[in-house]
Amino acid sequence: MAVSPSPVSAAPVDTRWLDRDMSLLAFNARVLHWAQKPDVPLLERLRYLCIVSSNLDEFFEVRAALYTSLAKPKADLSVIDAQAQESLSQVAHSLVATQYTLYNDVLLPAFAKEGIRLVSHSERTQAQHRWVKSFFEREVRPLLLPVGLDPAHPFPQVANKSLNFIVRLSGHDAFGRENEIAIVQVPRSLPRFIR
Repeated sequence: MAVSPSPVSAAPVDTRWLDRDMSLLAFNARVLHWAQKPDVPLLERLRYLCIVSSNLDEFFEVRAALYTSLAKPKADLSVIDAQAQESLSQVAHSLVATQYTLYNDVLLPAFAKEGIRLVSHSERTQAQHRWVKSFFEREVRPLLLPVGLDPAHPFPQVANKSLNFIVRLSGHDAFGRENEIAIVQVPRSLPRFIR
C-alpha cells in the first residue's frame, strides 16, 4: 500500500525565508563547533577557528557595514530592523567571545602540551629579547611608515585585511610638528610568525 505524503501547509510569509545574515552566523557557529570537538586533530581545530575568523572579518566588512551605511543621514531607514540588528550583534559577539575562549583556554594549552608555544613578550629570555630587537631594527623598522592622525587631515585609507597599529608618538616630526597618534600598517611582505 502506497502512503501519500501529508500535505505541507504554507508557512506564513515572514517565516518562509531564512535571514541571510543570521544564516551566515549560524553557518560559522557550526564551523566553530568543529573547532571545539576534542576528537578533531589539533591543527584541524585551529584551521576551523581560522576559517571562522576569516569569515567573520568578511561578515563585518560586507554585511555589518551595510547596517552602518543605512544608519547614516538620508539613508532609507525603512529597511533597518533594529531588533534584527541587535540580534545579529549579540550572536556575532557571542561567536567572537567563544573564539577567544577556545583559542586562549583550550587550543593554546593543547599546543603547549605538544611542544608548540607562542612566546609572549614577558616570557622571552634576555637572548630572545636581543634577537627580537635586532630583527625589528634590521628587517621591520625600515619598512614601517607611520601616518600621523590629527583633526586637520582625513583618516588615511586602510587596506582590507591588513594588519595595522595605532601608536602613541613622542617628539616632533621633520617639520617640527608634534603628532600624538599615528597609524602604522604592517607590510604584507613581513612574515606573520618567526621561528
